[in-house]
Amino acid sequence: MIKILLIEDEPGLVSMIARGLTDAGMEVSVAADGEMGLEMATKYDFSLIILDIMLPGLNGIQICKEIRKKGNPVCILMLTALGSTENIVTGLDSGADDYLVKPFKFPELEARIRTLVRRTKSLTNSNDIIRIADLEVDTTSKTARRNSRPLNLTATEYRLLEYFVQHPNRLLSRIEILEHVWNINFNMGTNVVDVYVNYLRKKIDNGSSIKLIHTVFGMGYILKEEPENEASN
Repeated sequence: MIKILLIEDEPGLVSMIARGLTDAGMEVSVAADGEMGLEMATKYDFSLIILDIMLPGLNGIQICKEIRKKGNPVCILMLTALGSTENIVTGLDSGADDYLVKPFKFPELEARIRTLVRRTKSLTNSNDIIRIADLEVDTTSKTARRNSRPLNLTATEYRLLEYFVQHPNRLLSRIEILEHVWNINFNMGTNVVDVYVNYLRKKIDNGSSIKLIHTVFGMGYILKEEPENEASN
């Protein structure tokens, strides 16, 4: 059974989400403030945490960072009214796996939960090491190295890199990256993909003469050892 921890202080929203997820066959526990939420996340095992950012006491960003600092790999879905690209990037950088903006439709929330839990199980069962040039990605430990140098990646940067190395020498559009790395589309006007590709590019290409992530202007991105004529470093 999928066990959910809902950290949310709006009673009406709590009631709606808890009822809907329970009807969908999930087990839901609720925390109404940040301190209680962090304590429950630390003491008990959950399949996924739904986390508001604006909470009494500790806010969602602080909670997420504390959970990750303790090495807890539980899926975290941020559910908040803060929907700018900067807010999304901040949330994901704090360790969240996904970000859903209020107001939302319940079927989308349920779909994101099932997709995140399914993806986590898939990664847990994977034991492959993927190598491209001097880049090595270990899908079991979710770590990466370039020229034997460990790369310090956030959870989102790692997922993006894993998607790239699973599709080398293939042009990936921004929409395709959104669908597979973030599972379900954000607002298509957001530049979150470009922001994270730039973050990732700086980390994996830093100090290396061979650049691996290239931009194909107007079309998307490609990971390869050598640039094609239409690609730009």
